[in-house]
Amino acid sequence: MLDGAIGAALSRHRRQIARVGVAAALGVLLAVGVVALGVPRLVACAALRAGCATDGPPRGGLPSQARLTPSQVAVSGTYVALGDSYSSGEGVYRTGERPLNGGADRCHRAQGSYAPQIAGALGFGSGISFWACSGATTTQLLHGQYGMQPQIDRVTRQASLVTVSIGGNDAGFTGVLRACIVKVPWSSACTDQDAEVGGRIDQLRSSVRTVLREIRTRAPFARIVVVGYPRPFPAEPTAGVNNLSVDDQRWLNGVSRKLDDVLGAAAKEFDRAVAAFGGPGSVEFVDAYDAFAGHEVGTPDPYVNGLDVNLDDLTVESRSFHPTAGGYKRYAELVDRQIATGPGRPMNNFAPPA
Repeated sequence: MLDGAIGAALSRHRRQIARVGVAAALGVLLAVGVVALGVPRLVACAALRAGCATDGPPRGGLPSQARLTPSQVAVSGTYVALGDSYSSGEGVYRTGERPLNGGADRCHRAQGSYAPQIAGALGFGSGISFWACSGATTTQLLHGQYGMQPQIDRVTRQASLVTVSIGGNDAGFTGVLRACIVKVPWSSACTDQDAEVGGRIDQLRSSVRTVLREIRTRAPFARIVVVGYPRPFPAEPTAGVNNLSVDDQRWLNGVSRKLDDVLGAAAKEFDRAVAAFGGPGSVEFVDAYDAFAGHEVGTPDPYVNGLDVNLDDLTVESRSFHPTAGGYKRYAELVDRQIATGPGRPMNNFAPPA
């Protein structure tokens, strides 16, 4: 009798040890991922008797986050518009016009530029901050111009979209055009500038990267859209215009292409780094080189002002070779399309959990 009781007790003890052993073994298997190789979840749950709710989804999990679309990222905060005369609206600014954002007459910020048009079409959560300034170089964008606060200081963490056109003044494009126009008609004074201009454009690579880094530092969640420059003359010019020969026009088109290539490469390189680390925001490029096709200088309906001379004092108006109202409308269309399309990859911006 006593032997039978002892035997039964030992049997129960062995079964208890076996259950504990099985549970421990399954725990190890789960820890090293064997369940992923085929151990049924329900069997593991039955053995461990823990963490396996069978009457609905598990409770107390991490909140899910919704990935924002490119458009949602862009309009979630403030739109900050930076840059040079192509962004400020030089081509449609009129002397005596009240400049936007109070004062800064020399910046020639005009309501007809693409930035106010974009702001009017899209509902930005915190409005627009428009500080592009005619004549700005990369250095002036970062350190100030005409004794004013630097444009870069207008960029804050609330910025959700930053547009910028910059680089044309670093390349000396205004002076280049002047040398091309004020020359003996049959001379090569225009194209003779090639080596000098090419060197300035090459140096621009580092400056543009610095600008992008500074914008990104101040607005780490924003979409940064670099806006390129249009080709000013037809792709295949057939006649001279404004004392510019066919060869002069082709060369000036080529300068625009080189400039856009540098800007585009800098933006692409920067965005690759952002994406590689899974960072929010983006750096994108709007290639505007062919944007005015059929509407270049010398065509019946140009989107670029030709040479405009003030005959009273024989000075060249600053609007010369800058976009017309039609040109700025086209610019706005291009940037609007980029806002909707995005960088061509998923955004790593997420809506806060509900």
